[in-house]
Amino acid sequence: MLKYSKIMCAFEFDGNSTAALLLASALAKESNATLYILHIARVPAQDMIVPLPFDADPRWEKEARAKLALIVQNTIKNDVQYVIDVRTGVPDTDIVRAAHELGVDVIVMVTHGRHGLERFVLGSVTEHVIREAPCPVLVLHHTPSTPAPV
Repeated sequence: MLKYSKIMCAFEFDGNSTAALLLASALAKESNATLYILHIARVPAQDMIVPLPFDADPRWEKEARAKLALIVQNTIKNDVQYVIDVRTGVPDTDIVRAAHELGVDVIVMVTHGRHGLERFVLGSVTEHVIREAPCPVLVLHHTPSTPAPV
């Protein structure tokens, strides 16, 4: 089995990301690796043409960090060393940027399963990460029936 020292789990607030978190934590436990749980928080007003300056620790990041901490606490056992990392940005670009900055060995994430015109218009975060990441990307397939976490 491959051994990793740094594993990143790209996390969205949906049930599918919980499955990715479980897999990433199992890999981290097996390798005695540090698990970086990354959530990219978008600025609430996505239609802004000119971005407004904001605090060093914006409200939406604090809210996302608190929500993610609760999910992690209810999902991961204490025998895995982890770091919660919440950043404001654009998921496809900032997941890759974080992977470079942290020097991770593998990224674990879920695809959202978009097809056709929706995928063409919105693009594919997973596809971009696979193309641009400095390390292997382990992708779990989207399962539409998975409930969102608390």
